[in-house]
Amino acid sequence: MARISIWPGLVTILVWTTMSFSASAAVALTVQGSIVETACAIDLGSRDQTIDMGSLSISHILRDGQGAARPFTIRLVNCALEKQHSNRPDWQYFRITFDGPHERGLFKVNGQANGVGLEIRNQDNELSVPGSAMSPQQLTPGTRDLIYQLRLVANQQPLAAGQYNSQLAFKLDYE
Repeated sequence: MARISIWPGLVTILVWTTMSFSASAAVALTVQGSIVETACAIDLGSRDQTIDMGSLSISHILRDGQGAARPFTIRLVNCALEKQHSNRPDWQYFRITFDGPHERGLFKVNGQANGVGLEIRNQDNELSVPGSAMSPQQLTPGTRDLIYQLRLVANQQPLAAGQYNSQLAFKLDYE
């Protein structure tokens, strides 16, 4: 069974210009990317997302053990089940893996806040284990929205108020 892993990368365009008193300017353009054989492309709006988790009181976390779920979507586009080489079986499934710094089974937060971590669940309420692939999902041609929920959860450590942030990544494996 062939397996392809895709780590969504960034396409970076850096434009550098100089201003001078003459009528000329120098411009440098740096472009990076890749061409891969994959079942789907990831919509550009899904690659770099910022999710505002809002404010939550310590008393709420003590009482409920968690905050409200915040939805986010990863959009797969131009999905095709046929592989480039006809002598290989068509794509049938994909598995998504979320990864990033983690402890106690939760994604770690950075900053002054303490005693909490982040969890991710899919539409079937399956919990994402950091660094482990979630259950296989059937591939379908065309466009598909993968909907997940991100939630702040107590991690059994002493709670401390403050700002926090986290940076997570995801990859898709196609089979």
